[in-house]
Amino acid sequence: MPPIETILAGFADAFTVLNLAFVIMGVAIGQFVGAIPGIGPVMAMAIAIPFTFSLSPLVAISFLVGINKGGLFGGAIPAVLINTPGTPDAAATAFDGYPLAASGKPRKAAKMALYASVTGDTFSDLVLIVASAPIAVLALKLGPVEICAVMILAFAVIAGLVGDSLLKGLVAAFLGLLMSTIRLDPEQFSPRFDFGYFQLYDGLDLVAVAVGMLAVAEIVRRIATAGGPPMPAATPQIDTRAAKTVSWAEYWSCRGAMARGALIGTALGALPGIGSTAAAFMSYAATKRTDPGGVPYGQGNLKGIAATESANSAVMGANLIPLLGIGIPGSVSAALLISAFVIHGIQPGPLLFRTQGELIYGLFGAMLMANLCNLLVGHLSLRAWTTAVKAPASLIFPGALIFCIAGVYLSSGGLFGVAVMFISAAVSLVLTGAGIPVVVLLIAFFLGRRFETALSQSLSILNGDPKNLVQHPVALILLALSVVLAVWMARRR
Repeated sequence: MPPIETILAGFADAFTVLNLAFVIMGVAIGQFVGAIPGIGPVMAMAIAIPFTFSLSPLVAISFLVGINKGGLFGGAIPAVLINTPGTPDAAATAFDGYPLAASGKPRKAAKMALYASVTGDTFSDLVLIVASAPIAVLALKLGPVEICAVMILAFAVIAGLVGDSLLKGLVAAFLGLLMSTIRLDPEQFSPRFDFGYFQLYDGLDLVAVAVGMLAVAEIVRRIATAGGPPMPAATPQIDTRAAKTVSWAEYWSCRGAMARGALIGTALGALPGIGSTAAAFMSYAATKRTDPGGVPYGQGNLKGIAATESANSAVMGANLIPLLGIGIPGSVSAALLISAFVIHGIQPGPLLFRTQGELIYGLFGAMLMANLCNLLVGHLSLRAWTTAVKAPASLIFPGALIFCIAGVYLSSGGLFGVAVMFISAAVSLVLTGAGIPVVVLLIAFFLGRRFETALSQSLSILNGDPKNLVQHPVALILLALSVVLAVWMARRR
């Protein structure tokens, strides 16, 4: 745990005018892209990362966190207004959000989603602030053998929980690790898989791969399907105060649903690979089963909206627990934050609390500030996001593609990075078509270098003899748990 002076200095850095301005900007951008079906905060974060080079690390990461938090609520806006979720995790919000909006209360439904989102997100952030430092202290006591076993366990969990097949998840993890070996060998300094291009001596550019696989591939996919059926018309608004606002009594009546959603989202978010979509559906199912009465679920029940939005938003802060505690991202957005750390010369992991304590607690302060900004910006801009829902795809997606090209060109220093971006997008489209989860590949790619180092050190410590693992009981337990979880998840599939 850093000294109290470092913690206070970090929070002081977070509450500066410059940082506040970028957090507000990030939240506004996140809500905007979340409100447009098909873009989402992950794509926006991937596009924004190259443009944060000139910012300080805290301002850059706070800006990206603002985008992610704003997008969590933004995805609920089209789900409520036109029954078309802006992000996958908002799909469950449409179950009760759209029927309530269709009854003439769209603003009430959107505000309930906003309040529940901020509530769940704040709870998750507080858990992150309390839990991440002790986990980091524990991680520092682990040696290379134990760290290698932890990463194998993470790969097993992520591969088993993401996608529809454990085998496909393992294939994706293998491909991600293989991509991470495209660089100079760290021990012999001989080129590997460079194909005659000296630009690959330092490896594939993190930003180019992330933007290509997440943003460009999705843009191409959305452009290809832009001629689909028209969206439903926006719902009318009853012109009464009760139909436009959520009273304190109504908010307080949903406290059980929000508490349950926040707990589910935080618990699942701390496990790598599960994601906010699963948390939202699990919270909705649990609330529907344990809290009957009032308006039937599926017909505009406020508790249904509160359950889903509190759960999917609570995942965001919890995703950073494994990232900051042991250096393993819990989701694609957390993996993107790793690339933001790296391009600013910061290596994520348990040593962050010792070497960058002021930055980390500045990030915690920025996250709490982003929650407040999310509430205020959401209140002030609901009408604007209603207009954003109707933005034509022919304008949005080509513009986003231009930003991708410009951002990667700047980050990689030339057209080679742009070529890597388009190749990564093509690979992503092929893998997605084959049912191989790109999320697993990306997380494995981000972790590949660290895993290779840990594996090399482990082999040296063990003298290449697996029998020496008996001297590392923690590693043995983790490896056994990896096998048990893999077999269990394969049977469940």
